[in-house]
Amino acid sequence: MKTRVRYAPSPTGDPHIGNIRVALFNWLFARKNGGDFIIRIEDTDSKRKVPGSVERILESLKWLGLNYDEGPYYQSERLDIYKKYVQELIDKDYAYYCFCTSEELEKERERQIKAKLPPMYNRRCRDLDKKEVEKKLKDKTPYVIRLKVPTEGKIKFKDAIKGEIEFDFKSVDDQVLLKSDGYPTYHLASVVDDYLMKITQVIRGEEWISSVPKHLLLYKFFGWTPPKFAHVPLILGPNKEKLSKREGAIPILEYEELGYIPDALINFMALLGWNPDTEQEVFSREELIKKFSLEKIQKTNAVFDIKKLDWINGLYIRNTSLDELTKKAVPYFEKAGFDISDFDYLKKIISAEKERIKKLSEIRELADFFFTDDIKYDPKLLFWKKQNEKDVAKNLTLAKEKLFLLSENDWNKINLEKSLMDLAKATGVGELLWPLRVSLTGKKGSPSPFEVAEILGREKTIKRIEETLKKL
Repeated sequence: MKTRVRYAPSPTGDPHIGNIRVALFNWLFARKNGGDFIIRIEDTDSKRKVPGSVERILESLKWLGLNYDEGPYYQSERLDIYKKYVQELIDKDYAYYCFCTSEELEKERERQIKAKLPPMYNRRCRDLDKKEVEKKLKDKTPYVIRLKVPTEGKIKFKDAIKGEIEFDFKSVDDQVLLKSDGYPTYHLASVVDDYLMKITQVIRGEEWISSVPKHLLLYKFFGWTPPKFAHVPLILGPNKEKLSKREGAIPILEYEELGYIPDALINFMALLGWNPDTEQEVFSREELIKKFSLEKIQKTNAVFDIKKLDWINGLYIRNTSLDELTKKAVPYFEKAGFDISDFDYLKKIISAEKERIKKLSEIRELADFFFTDDIKYDPKLLFWKKQNEKDVAKNLTLAKEKLFLLSENDWNKINLEKSLMDLAKATGVGELLWPLRVSLTGKKGSPSPFEVAEILGREKTIKRIEETLKKL
């Protein structure tokens, strides 16, 4: 049987790293086993739909390169299918009409909580007389349809990640299958679609484990063979609490805005809870596909580490060719308001900053001095250790005189370093190069003054030194 898995998000907001990691695990599993990766939008809860959510889900998958083989399918377009199957359950006495009002249900729930009982439906409508049901339907009394869960017995299943799991039916509620608005709940629609779409493995978040007994009952009642299940543990913050926005629980597309490389984020997400049994930490997509298996997903929750993500992203940046990295950086230059008309100039900047960049959005802060002559900084920043204004002025004047002797044709990093290093040894390396770099960049940290001077060119470099001398 061909492997078929699905990513089935609800359009209730922008996808975050937790649910996109589930999509990634499904995608890796499909690609590893030569199977199909299917997208299904579970949009049957009209009250929770967020406009634009579907578009951002699909855009997130596209940006990450998680290509799908089928879909997207929309459950809201399949309502007649679910009604047909829920009627089959009614006819076989595996489901029943419930006419309880929301007020009655809430009152019963409050009573159970007060009595320290688990809040569950009290099955008041479960054994209504058939004639009474027919009369209420004829009178158009609002209703839902509930699953008739056995009142005794247990159900077991094997989870590919968690192992053997058992539930007592006494703890399983008579789940609503069809709501009063005619829309199915997740439980009915998910099971019917997984069967009709021939899903072989259901790989989803562990928050759905408690739903499995209801789903297995539905498979049994319909006479269908259930898929295999794998429930992925949660992602927690460094404090082992629920991941917060500050720690990384941001929409996936915000990672694009921040300048993360898609392959770096894929690499990072794959390692959140999956153990490849190797010390290797950087993997190509092909390597991830080859090594991936559900059995190597850890049973415990993963911990999100933004420093690790930044480290991996920095590696990907440094391993990207200069031309390709510059192309990726162009939108960030543009967003910062920098002139992007000269690609070669941008390429020189990226070459100089490549070793320092952790994410492409840092371009604005790291490289702004390449795009303006109005550099503002505290003059005290010019002082190296115990230097004073007189020392700095003297050394910058000497540097200027040396640089003035270099022609435009000889103006490159190698010649600049050769021209200044003898002087630096005489004055003190830090005493000369620190104020020179600050005068060119206005920053504590930047590429070497030789790299900066080469990119700025002879005229701008000398002019910036002169402007600094005026401030002293």
